[in-house]
Amino acid sequence: MLRWIRQQLGFDPPHQSETRTVYVANRFPQHGHYVPQRFADNRIISSKYTIWNFIPKNLFEQFRRIANFYFLIIFLVQLMIDTPTSPVTSGLPLFFVITVTAIKQGYEDWLRHKADNEVNGAPVFVVRSGSLVQTRSKNIRVGDIVRVAKDETFPVDLVLLSSDRPDGTCHITTASLDGETNLKTHYSVAETAVCQSVSQLEALQAVVECQQPEADLYRFVGRITVTQHGEEIVRPLGPENLLLRGARLKNTKEIFGVAVYTGMESKMALNYKCKSQKRSAVEKSMNTFLIIYLGILLFEAILSTILKYAWQAEDKWDEPFYNQKTEQERNSSPILKFISDFLAFLVLYNFIIPISLYVTVEMQKFLGSFFIGWDLDLYHEESDQKAQVNTSDLNEELGQVEYVFTDKTGTLTENEMQFRECSINGTKYREVNGKLVPEGMTDDTPDGSTPHLIGDEVLFLKAVSLCHTVQISYDQPDCLVGGGDPFAHANGFSSSHMEYYASSPDEKALVEAAKRIGVAFTCSNGDTMEIKTFGKPERYKLLHVLEFDANRRRMSVILQTPSGGTVLFTKGAESAILPFATGGEIEKTRLHVDEFALKGLRTLVVACRHFSPEEYIDVDRRLNAARTALQQREERLQEAFSYIERDLQLLGATGVEDKLQDKVQETIEALRLAGIKVWVLTGDKHETAVSVSLSCGHFHRTMNILELLQQRSDNECAEQLRILARRIKEDHVIQHGLVVDGASLSLALREHEKLFMEVCKNCSAVLCCRMAPLQKAKVVRLLKTSPEKPITLAIGDGANDVSMIQEAHVGIGIMGKEGRQAVRNSDYAIARFKFLAKLLLVHGHFYYIRIATLVQYFFYKNVCFITPQFLYQFFCLFSQQTLYDSVYLTLYNICFTSLPILVYSLFEQLVHPHILQNKPGLYRDISKNSLLSFRTFLYWTLLGFCHAFVFFFGSYILMGEDTSLMGNGQILRANRQLMFGNWTFGTLVFTVMVITVTLKLALETHFWTWMNHFVTWGSIAFYFIFSLFYGGIIWPFLHTQDMYFVFVQLLSSGSAWFAIIIIVITCLFPDVVKKVLYRHLMPTSTQKSQSLSTPQAQTLSCVESLCCYQHGQSGCSRLAHFLEQMTGQCRGSANHCHASSHSNRSWSDTENFYSNDRSILTLSPIEASHC
Repeated sequence: MLRWIRQQLGFDPPHQSETRTVYVANRFPQHGHYVPQRFADNRIISSKYTIWNFIPKNLFEQFRRIANFYFLIIFLVQLMIDTPTSPVTSGLPLFFVITVTAIKQGYEDWLRHKADNEVNGAPVFVVRSGSLVQTRSKNIRVGDIVRVAKDETFPVDLVLLSSDRPDGTCHITTASLDGETNLKTHYSVAETAVCQSVSQLEALQAVVECQQPEADLYRFVGRITVTQHGEEIVRPLGPENLLLRGARLKNTKEIFGVAVYTGMESKMALNYKCKSQKRSAVEKSMNTFLIIYLGILLFEAILSTILKYAWQAEDKWDEPFYNQKTEQERNSSPILKFISDFLAFLVLYNFIIPISLYVTVEMQKFLGSFFIGWDLDLYHEESDQKAQVNTSDLNEELGQVEYVFTDKTGTLTENEMQFRECSINGTKYREVNGKLVPEGMTDDTPDGSTPHLIGDEVLFLKAVSLCHTVQISYDQPDCLVGGGDPFAHANGFSSSHMEYYASSPDEKALVEAAKRIGVAFTCSNGDTMEIKTFGKPERYKLLHVLEFDANRRRMSVILQTPSGGTVLFTKGAESAILPFATGGEIEKTRLHVDEFALKGLRTLVVACRHFSPEEYIDVDRRLNAARTALQQREERLQEAFSYIERDLQLLGATGVEDKLQDKVQETIEALRLAGIKVWVLTGDKHETAVSVSLSCGHFHRTMNILELLQQRSDNECAEQLRILARRIKEDHVIQHGLVVDGASLSLALREHEKLFMEVCKNCSAVLCCRMAPLQKAKVVRLLKTSPEKPITLAIGDGANDVSMIQEAHVGIGIMGKEGRQAVRNSDYAIARFKFLAKLLLVHGHFYYIRIATLVQYFFYKNVCFITPQFLYQFFCLFSQQTLYDSVYLTLYNICFTSLPILVYSLFEQLVHPHILQNKPGLYRDISKNSLLSFRTFLYWTLLGFCHAFVFFFGSYILMGEDTSLMGNGQILRANRQLMFGNWTFGTLVFTVMVITVTLKLALETHFWTWMNHFVTWGSIAFYFIFSLFYGGIIWPFLHTQDMYFVFVQLLSSGSAWFAIIIIVITCLFPDVVKKVLYRHLMPTSTQKSQSLSTPQAQTLSCVESLCCYQHGQSGCSRLAHFLEQMTGQCRGSANHCHASSHSNRSWSDTENFYSNDRSILTLSPIEASHC
């Protein structure tokens, strides 16, 4: 009963069937009791909040954070019991943090709402009541017939019914979905393709049955039942019939389709990635430190409470004459009094937990992430792509990477294929001047003569020209629209008017090569393909396409030849073709494939099979039965494909070269010098992969290459691993490399993980070939979860790299030619592999040192802040009297000490970026989270306690005992009583503290910009100005004003100024001595490198950087030059200045890495005249 009520109220939707039934044009059956299925509307909702739920939902999410929840509890305690500090002291910082975060999240959500409204309100045309009606996108319902015109995007997921072409096909691009820019052909079934007018579509009686929505862009299973003259005709529907929301219509005037998936059920919306939260090592360290400080807080509160009751054991302190207890206080429960006092001390000391740390870290990460996008060294001019940040939570993790897992094709290589060699019927050929020349022969044929190719060679070229999914684009894209011969235009065009588009660069390279040799693919129109064999046109009827998939690793087409025969052409990996070949030069071809692979070429094997009429009838029946099945369609198709693709006649093999990207070798070498191990994970065969690894420097020629290949059993694999482990121990070779294939890896990961990991860790480079996408993720997870817990980074460019990218601590997508899925699912995206060096060695280094210092400094300044408060209780009988005024308590972290550390965490550079790139070994200094080790944390904490003791006892000794230091030379007891009260002492301690913690950060700052100077000295000045105004005026809205005239009176005393100077110097002088001694006696490699960056090179860096433009001279070079002259940097002519600026750097234009650093993000000292 309860379940039924929940279903009626919409809280518990009824169980949905595995399929959905869509009635075209919403023509529901009139007979029987039909209950229509409920479908989502077409609104896209990417926003998180609404006006009504923003405040409660946002507050709930923020208070799930431990620190926020802790301060909320403290605030509530202050409201409920009599505490020494005002609730405002906890409430205001909490309100500030919550408000800032809410505004940031609200603004981001408002932008999402704005984008959603733009999409949902877009005008569309639908067929309703026999006419074409314009409506808004959000009003489309499942079953509506939608009209889409050329160059428009599809507003819903549509099953194509018809187009303006006679065959009902259309061309689309899916660049916004998967980044592929090639034209893809989609088809309608013959029975609906004829309905090209609104009236015909209105009269159409059809029902679409398909699977429920799923996120896979390339999978769709359904069927359409068309009723004609009382007869039902059933046709299968697949991905080639489905037009996805977000794709764009090309080369077609208009189409009509029926909406099957709408709104948040469309495939595009289901692919909105809700990525699992990745947490950085710094964040984990921060949480550990918070727990330790929470322990310190509880210890101080419990100790203070115990000491209070120990002190009050004497009657004279328990109830002094000036503070008599009330009757209620005398009769109250001792336990309740103890709890109340404990909570009061907890409130008094609670500022040791830095609430503003979270908001500062968030602002630092958010603002700092812009620097990667602004870095012109990470901008790729050819493709007009800059680096992008998809998540700012992992910036500092870039400085902690220990393992890099990289794809090969498109990541290390260009993914631009060039046909180099082929093997036909056991003979090797290469292409010379557009002609196939057998190995060992030269091209002596006069230009212009027809090459003499025999039957086997022509058949091979025909197979290459016909077995593909390549599309053709013409200069006149509508050439095929309208009546007449669809091939007329194609045949009239010269080859220069034609351009091939393919989802696979290999296919495009092969079709272009065949065209150059003389067998040109000229046109594809629905179920007809045309080629020109040395100028003679031939038309083939396309009967079936057996699509490529990762399991079969091959694709096939079944064609009807001009002579009426039926032939199957297939191509794929040699492991997917050769076992099924029964004829042809199999062994010779296998040798040639291995030779091509050793040269680093990508190989494909081509074969064919001729069908008799009876065989084809059986093949056609099996394929149609599998394709119309609604249940287990994939399994049935695999069975049908396996039945068809056998007894093959081997034709030959192709070798295609994929060029290495620029500076791959230098980048891998830099990563290796930085202590980062590089693993290459690829789907290529091992000979090809090894050849590329050697050419890109992943493997060295001097390396001892170990192999774990073609293992067939667990025992065999384990034995081989033990042999390899023994060889590593016995061989006195500095470096080892390991090659492992996918099959052997599966066995190794099954039961021998520890042994496999032991071998891998002793190898400086590992190459995994023949890898499936999930295997890549498993390898990353294996390293990630090993006992050492190393930080991993995965980089790739294709959809097959997504699982690996999501599994690694840091995922980087390459904006390559294999689509945008890797980029969409990554944490960072770059255009080229070579940019990885700067991303890690420079940006990672900067981000890590900045946030590590930020975290430590926050804990340090809060220890300095609250420890004097604790010490003060020993001097006030643990009466919970506060040392500082409540306004100072509130503003200490929000105003007085917040900006210097924020600016430091955005701009600090320990070493010049060029030195970091040219000396990758400096990356090792910050590895293993070294700057946030427990030892470093302990140093900062003890330093905070030491400084706090000096603040408190220094002020007490200098100002509290000796009356000669009081006043303006007037040694008066009355003046002492007037001046040196509780608030004066507390204000002196607070003043010393603000100055010391600000100057301590100044000592830690290596890279000074005008912003650092402004916020450092400005924060101290702001404190003095604020205190003068706060204590110098009677504010009518304040309940009490304990601080009236206290600060003015304090500063009027010369002895107070003397005390401030003495205490600040006492605190900071040991720090200065320690830094000098360590730098000279035990310098780190980072400190040694700092000497290469002269002070002159850093003086005007911020001015110059802010004036620096991308092209040519800077916008304010005259100003920068003038300032250089004023500060003595330039002596004489501008040329001398230019030369001296170069001499100050430790790099030159001949350096391997980024010699022309155009970065404005790092505020690096780039001279104005050489920006």
